[in-house]
Amino acid sequence: MRAFQIFAAMSNERVADLLKAMGEESPGVLMQAVQVAAASMNARPSYINKLPFAKKAATIRRALARVTANEIAEEILAVYFLQTRKALLADWLDSVGLEHEEGILKESNPSQPPEESLRTTVKSFLAGEGPEDRLLLLQTFAGQSVIDWPVLDALLEEQTPS
Repeated sequence: MRAFQIFAAMSNERVADLLKAMGEESPGVLMQAVQVAAASMNARPSYINKLPFAKKAATIRRALARVTANEIAEEILAVYFLQTRKALLADWLDSVGLEHEEGILKESNPSQPPEESLRTTVKSFLAGEGPEDRLLLLQTFAGQSVIDWPVLDALLEEQTPS
């Protein structure tokens, strides 16, 4: 699942929660999302910013759910975890044995762990506190262009309702 598809599958409420957290930690990235939404509507960013927050979040979600917005959608998801959920990100990376520095991978194209090990790790990770963010983190991780982990993709398909 690519980043734009992740946004397409999210509820407006979930995106609003994500944007609130990002607005506190990374207002510049939130502004990028506003600009993408404004461009998709042929509107000015000031128009989007004047909307009630729930409507603003829904507008941003629709814009980020487009194929053409995949790059910025990927960046927004990455910043969300790097800025607001760093401990959870580090927990995931540590659990699969990937070297990182504060959530940023040291290896640019990590190999998939052995299948059984990955299955066990994913099951254990998803069972932790905050399952919604945990699933979103795994979807975001798997959706990165440098990650080619077919087993993780298959496990995530099992988790995602059709």
